[in-house]
Amino acid sequence: MKTRSSTNFGRPLDAVDSAKQQLIARGAAAWLRLLDNPDILFRFDVVEIVIENDVPRFELVQDAFELPATYLYV
Repeated sequence: MKTRSSTNFGRPLDAVDSAKQQLIARGAAAWLRLLDNPDILFRFDVVEIVIENDVPRFELVQDAFELPATYLYV
């Protein structure tokens, strides 16, 4: 979940850069290994929140990024 007070400097999704994606993916891969279930379906979503004039606007970005091949858990 990322929050911004406006979109003047880009969408909140833009703040989930490759470094953050790799950190999230590393944690997800570790969790998936603990489950010991390679058939589990998963995806990485981002919830964007933009607050303008004290009114929050929410947007769900499904499949915002994928698990990099370097973090395959099988």
